[in-house]
Amino acid sequence: MATSDAQLARDIALETGELVLQMRNSFGDFSSQQGARRLRDTGDRTAHELIMQRLGAARPNDAVLSEEGVDSAARLQADRVWIVDPLDGTWEYGQGRDDFAVHIALWERGELVAGTVALPARGTVHSADAPDVLPDVLPTDRPVRLVVSRSRPPLRLQSYVQLLTERLGCEIEVINVGSAGAKTAEILEGKGEAYLHDAGMSEWDVAAPAVVAVAAGLAVSHLDGSALSFNHYPPKFGDLMIGLPLVVRALLA
Repeated sequence: MATSDAQLARDIALETGELVLQMRNSFGDFSSQQGARRLRDTGDRTAHELIMQRLGAARPNDAVLSEEGVDSAARLQADRVWIVDPLDGTWEYGQGRDDFAVHIALWERGELVAGTVALPARGTVHSADAPDVLPDVLPTDRPVRLVVSRSRPPLRLQSYVQLLTERLGCEIEVINVGSAGAKTAEILEGKGEAYLHDAGMSEWDVAAPAVVAVAAGLAVSHLDGSALSFNHYPPKFGDLMIGLPLVVRALLA
């Protein structure tokens, strides 16, 4: 197992992603609601257990905040907290889709310092220590794309579309994606220009995508432009915006 925090996050995310993908591929029939629920529950639990084992062995003195774990306010006193979503986009995972992810991030003394978003069904991984820095330019061969939740799109989505159409002077296309990590990957891979969410989130949804996005040169903030912060109790987020700086500036202006 790697010794650096960055490589540790990457290694564990990749191993966990491979495990849940293999599990789904060998699960059998999960086309029924009951079968899909069993697959989601098994995937969540197994991914969480593997991550806890790996972090416990490699960083036994660090605290862990996991969606599938029991949270405690005691982590607020810790200098280092791993913030993980073992299986982000569990619903998509249970539907046989590819837009689910494994999130692993490290918060240390007030800031995110490492993180990885792995998308095992797509065979891709994005890490803060090896970013592809994106040019801050609009596409010329397609509309500017806003990435939003498939199940909970922003309440003011049409206002955002109209605003960007006017300010950027170009066509705006909305695309729907599952996991927060998969949405962020759309921007990181040049398939979209901004990701907006206003329906409430948790720190494990946001931490890994945020640290990877910042490393790639993207603007990351709340919808009002305020900075993100982590390791709160309870670990709740109201909204999130990730995108090319020029698109985010247009939304905030």
